[in-house]
Amino acid sequence: MKSMDERRSKPRLSVSLDAVWNVDNGGKNSARVTDVSEGGCYLDTVGEVMSGEIVAFRVLLPDDEWLYLEGEVKHHRHGSGFGVQFVDLNDEQTENLRQLLRLAQESGPETFAISADLVEE
Repeated sequence: MKSMDERRSKPRLSVSLDAVWNVDNGGKNSARVTDVSEGGCYLDTVGEVMSGEIVAFRVLLPDDEWLYLEGEVKHHRHGSGFGVQFVDLNDEQTENLRQLLRLAQESGPETFAISADLVEE
C-alpha cells in the first residue's frame, strides 16, 4: 500500500494559516492549515471527522480575505487534525488557491506566516 506522501500528485508547501471549519451541528471549530497544495491541505485541529466526510472550511489569506473551500477527509488523527482533498472548486477558488501557492513559494518564513519549505514527498 502506498503512503499518503506517495499518493499525492502535487507538491505541498508548509504554511501557517488560520482557518475555521463547519461542524455538523452548525457550530464552527478553529484550525490551522499547516500545509497546502493544489489538490488539498492539512488542518491542525482538535475536532473529530470521519474518512470520506465532506468538510466545508474557510482559510484566512494573508490579505485578510477568507477563502471558502470544501474537501473530502482522506486521513485523520484523533485530536490532532485531518487531511482533505479539495472537491468542487470553482474558477475563483482555484485561482485564489494558486495565488496563495505562488505567494507561499516566493515568501520567506516571516512573510504572512507562510513558509516556502516543501513538505517532503
